[in-house]
Amino acid sequence: MNKTVTMDAPATERRLDDMVQGLVGKPLDRPDGPRKVTGTATYAHEWNLAGRAYGVFVPAPFARGTITSLDTEAVEAMDGVLRVITDARFLRNPAQGTANEAPIQGWDDVHYMGQPVALVVAESFEAARHGAQNLSMTWEARDATLDPDTAPTDAGEDFAQGDLDAAMKNAHASVDATYRTPGHNSAAMEPHCSAAVWQGDELTLYGSYQMVNFNVNELADALGIDAEKVHMRVPYVGGGFGSKLGIAPEAVAAAIAAKELDRPVVVALSRPQVFEATMRRSETRQRLRLAADADGRLTGIGHEALVSNLTGEEFSEPVTQSTHFLYAGKHRKLAIDIARLNRTCAGSVRAPGEAVGMPTLENAMDELAEKLGIDPIELRKRNLPDCHPESGLPYSSRKYAEAMDAGAKAFGWDQRNRTPGARREGEWLIGHGMAGASRVNMIGPASARVTLDLDDAGQLRATVETDMTDIGTGTYAILSQIAGEMLGLPMDRVTARLGNSDHPSGSGSGGSIGASSTGSAVFLACEDLRAAICARLGCDEGELTLKDGTATAGNVRRALGDILDGEALSATGTVQPGDTASDVSQASYGAYFCEVAVNAVTGETRVRRMTGAFGAGRILNAKTATSQCYGGMTWGIGMALTEELIHDARDGHIVNADLAEYHVPVNLDVPQLDVILLDERDDWACPIQTKGIGELGFCGAAGAVLNAIYNATGVRVRHYPATLDKIIAELPEPD
Repeated sequence: MNKTVTMDAPATERRLDDMVQGLVGKPLDRPDGPRKVTGTATYAHEWNLAGRAYGVFVPAPFARGTITSLDTEAVEAMDGVLRVITDARFLRNPAQGTANEAPIQGWDDVHYMGQPVALVVAESFEAARHGAQNLSMTWEARDATLDPDTAPTDAGEDFAQGDLDAAMKNAHASVDATYRTPGHNSAAMEPHCSAAVWQGDELTLYGSYQMVNFNVNELADALGIDAEKVHMRVPYVGGGFGSKLGIAPEAVAAAIAAKELDRPVVVALSRPQVFEATMRRSETRQRLRLAADADGRLTGIGHEALVSNLTGEEFSEPVTQSTHFLYAGKHRKLAIDIARLNRTCAGSVRAPGEAVGMPTLENAMDELAEKLGIDPIELRKRNLPDCHPESGLPYSSRKYAEAMDAGAKAFGWDQRNRTPGARREGEWLIGHGMAGASRVNMIGPASARVTLDLDDAGQLRATVETDMTDIGTGTYAILSQIAGEMLGLPMDRVTARLGNSDHPSGSGSGGSIGASSTGSAVFLACEDLRAAICARLGCDEGELTLKDGTATAGNVRRALGDILDGEALSATGTVQPGDTASDVSQASYGAYFCEVAVNAVTGETRVRRMTGAFGAGRILNAKTATSQCYGGMTWGIGMALTEELIHDARDGHIVNADLAEYHVPVNLDVPQLDVILLDERDDWACPIQTKGIGELGFCGAAGAVLNAIYNATGVRVRHYPATLDKIIAELPEPD
């Protein structure tokens, strides 16, 4: 059985609303949780592969040029070293998300400092590392381009509507400000790692990746082999945040080395190599222009950004993504230019686009609200368009105003500080700020197989199989909940098997599409299974109730195991994007509210409390969804106050390429976070009415923190992060 649905029309049946098992939406624990906290979940470096060797990369010590020689003989003579490997198939940098083909290859043409140029393989990790540290080389250097402000640029997006310059000239109030955000690193807890094993011409890769359905094809293309010969095993991923969307250099190098040595080879990146050779978020320079009439209604909106990437990379940070649809304004100009730099490849990192575009837009809205003397929430409400302000498309569903209202009530926005610098507690200036959240919504093609069968003990079980990954987001939980809900089984009788490329292709984990896409595939497979059960009972599907392993239809009540009669039932569900992706404007929405204390003597900022309210369609698991929002808000605090990739202006190397100097927020940086999940169904989004929430919790959060800093101090920080040196320079002298 195979049920395929293409989203060409809204899914108005809302079947999950009618189920009675009581799993979907509940704050249930993760089935994989006990394994993770007891250390028994197998991550990429932990597979017990007999006879495995260890590979360590040698990074390029210069930013641009060509390797002319490597002293491999001296290293290969070292104790424990097996081989120094270079290969034309080595990757310059990882594949971009959903690339589905090999990225740029070649080891000797260097485009950034830290690019992998050789792999030292040894009997032990220590021997491989020692060899890599001692491999000498010669090269011909070329001039590197390191400064985004002076680099040559390519034109990216360029959208214009009306006459923004005239709108700015004739505005009652306006904002014309430039904001900067630094580069960021995903900084996932688990470093990138791949272990490769060949059996004849069949390759099995044990890795840490987000989108197995694409990664198999990328790896096969890079190696020049048939994708049918590549098998990937990714049951657990210790975080990805975009950096593991596409196949990375260590996977290809491990496969090449394992083939050459005829034994398993594992390659794990050190923390500095993760920073240097995977993906960074581009730094940005953003000019925001807002023009408003005397009633606070936007007449014009401009958002122009400079981002960067390597030559040959099409990806550019989509900074203006939400600006297109969030607020009204007849006259518009949105543009992105791409500076071509010799820095680590830029790609998708933690909500690309809105993560850095939404905070600056919301900072500009805060500045405009002050000029107009209008409450920041009221300003936003006055500028909510009835339809997409550029395309005229209707919105699928839109809980933005409701999120602002719910968050404001819970936070106590009516009691906020209203005059910058007016509220003080000893040395601490107290301020309050808010910002909106929005994130484009989409689904991807996805399939999943669900099987009903009796286990060895004779107990009925459902098994969900897909190559979809769980990167810490709760995929094991929500797919089990959907299957259990649809088939009337408790959670302990549902098993999800994920991250295996031999299973049906799910959507992968990226772009906040996983729950909606692969969740819908599980739902559709279960609909097929329910139809098969109805055929055996001789009833219509609308009459069937499944609960706790029992089927009820009219006056008939039978155990599901008896209905199977010793036969397994299996069905595959598939969902495909369709016309709903273009017939309406789809996004998820939210709002943040933040209280900060800023030390009037030192400029130190402490976030004291933060509230987020979010509308993201049907919530499948209140606990995992809330946890995702906690994570996003924590990222927002980090972006606002501490996170910043720093490149040496002389050679482009990353100065702070480790977790000691790249400051992600830690426990003492993060206060109590309050999350409100709004009740919503979006029929246009997918068959189960869900929308993405993983990235939504981040998109704009940093803006609320900087708005609160201004409210506390009267200091506008337009260059993220708001480190104390930027604040103290503008503070008045203490009494």
